Amino acid sequence: MFREMRRIKQELTQKENIEVLNRKTSGVLALMGDEGYPYAVPLNYVYYDNKIYFHAAKSGHKIDAVRKHGKASFCVIDYEQIVPKEYTAYYRSVIAFGEIHVIEDEKEIQSAIEILAAKFMPKDREGCLQEIERAWGRLCMLELSIEHMTGKEAIELVREKSL
Repeated sequence: MFREMRRIKQELTQKENIEVLNRKTSGVLALMGDEGYPYAVPLNYVYYDNKIYFHAAKSGHKIDAVRKHGKASFCVIDYEQIVPKEYTAYYRSVIAFGEIHVIEDEKEIQSAIEILAAKFMPKDREGCLQEIERAWGRLCMLELSIEHMTGKEAIELVREKSL
């Protein structure tokens, strides 16, 4: 169902893909938007147990797109270095594909937002819990269940690893 990577020597391992997702804090969620146009939106996220969680408002373009078509991809850029003398860029990125949905169960929402909060505010659990309680009425959580994930880096970075 998913395509094989064309430049297989540049493919990251699944362990490396997860390390990238755990290291970074933002990426771009791509959804099927209005009138068949792609809708890509930058978001903060957390990776946990082969899922990616996002928080959102309860209404808007993103939520409408998720409810209309439950497939998505999410891209995270881990590294980018422009190399003008070589007319190229050294890069490392990961793309996850899967089913996305709005979490409806309150216990699942609570768990997901606490996991997200722990990534961004690991030293202020009490403050996070107070903020979650304050914002609860307008809080919406999305869950992307990963079906396929690929990562790729510039061949120059691959070569550096092998030295």
